[in-house]
Amino acid sequence: MKRSSALLATATLASACGLAHAQADFYRRAIPPNVSEGGTVGAAVLVGSKYQGSDESRVRVLPSIDYQWSNGFFAGALNGVGYNASTQPDRAYGVRVTADFGRKERRSVALRGLGDIDARPELGAFFNVSPASGITLSSSLRYGSGNDRKGLVVDLGAGWSTPLSPSVRVGSTLATSWVNSDYMQDYFGIGADQALRSGYAQFAPSSGFRDVRLGASMVYRILPAWSVAGSVTYTELLGDARRSPIVRQKGSTSAVLALGYSF
Repeated sequence: MKRSSALLATATLASACGLAHAQADFYRRAIPPNVSEGGTVGAAVLVGSKYQGSDESRVRVLPSIDYQWSNGFFAGALNGVGYNASTQPDRAYGVRVTADFGRKERRSVALRGLGDIDARPELGAFFNVSPASGITLSSSLRYGSGNDRKGLVVDLGAGWSTPLSPSVRVGSTLATSWVNSDYMQDYFGIGADQALRSGYAQFAPSSGFRDVRLGASMVYRILPAWSVAGSVTYTELLGDARRSPIVRQKGSTSAVLALGYSF
């Protein structure tokens, strides 16, 4: 299942990108643990919300390429650019640079008057461990999002996967994200100037858990190097994010269909 495991990582990336915030949350190996070097390339159709809390859908087609070197360095759309210091197949830890892609005011009528949130690089660290076969506990920290570059996101998650046959693998994930008040203000708050321009009441959210996410995926190996994957993720907003004036829908579903090649 080397190739399908690699594509599963690519499909998970696509699922993360398909969420409204469009960020790579966890570090995921682009290649199976028993392979020292290699990568994946592919494309995915993503269906998700226009922004976090939107009730409007957005469809995108995105390419993806990731590579991992035998010395621990990696680069690509899935994980950003960084270094995995672990040489053990059941754990990963290190540092990386990822991207917060921001949000454009023109994306939705509901965002008019709020202005753009610029794309920013995020500095971060990660730690993953697999306590048993098919189970992975993941964590990551990312800092630098938002117009003031002060947004902090801490992601915690658990994943499970198992093969149903030599060609089919299924999996599920449960994850949550804690964010600081700077991040919350940028993405869910309404400042004084924004209130005047948009007509929304001022809203100053506090730090806290932003959401909880539950996902399911399936990967089918078409050929030794080619796989197709599908995933569905349900996201429920929490805390002050849930109470924001711009939130039209507290729970949302995103879906992904991806085709990938392992090399």
